[in-house]
Amino acid sequence: MAEAESRRVVLGKITAPFGVKGWVKLQSWTEPPERIIEYRSWLLETNGTWRQWQVAEGRPHGKSMIARIEGVSDRDQAAALTGAAIAVRREQLPALKPGEYYWADLLGLEVRLEAGRSLGRVHALMATGANDVLVVRGERERLIPFIRGQVVKQVDSDAGIIFVDWDPDF
Repeated sequence: MAEAESRRVVLGKITAPFGVKGWVKLQSWTEPPERIIEYRSWLLETNGTWRQWQVAEGRPHGKSMIARIEGVSDRDQAAALTGAAIAVRREQLPALKPGEYYWADLLGLEVRLEAGRSLGRVHALMATGANDVLVVRGERERLIPFIRGQVVKQVDSDAGIIFVDWDPDF
């Protein structure tokens, strides 16, 4: 991963323009979803290029969030940002307690059974309400619940490995 990419953490995406005054609708992957608005400096990726933008204001709207970005004043400008990934610099995120992880830290880690067999790498994560789920891609795709102690036995960030107690045929 390039150094600049490792310092960037994607928190959501712009899904559509909202209204005619340049507001955008967004999907937030923060917990709680409103937290994305607390970050007033965003990096937006459009057409493969990242650019810094300032958030003027934002708020919940139904099940999603809306925001007004400085310099975006009409619907056409907002529409041009549709699909843009929203990221912040890693330094903007709160420090974690021991044993806590940002999803971005788990992406790409190898998932192994305690006996050593590799099941693949973490391709994505999903929130299900009950618990988060690792989407692991190897010889096939597996959905493994991120339940510490019961399923996830150890996360060794330094070695890039997550050890799990999981039936490899499941």
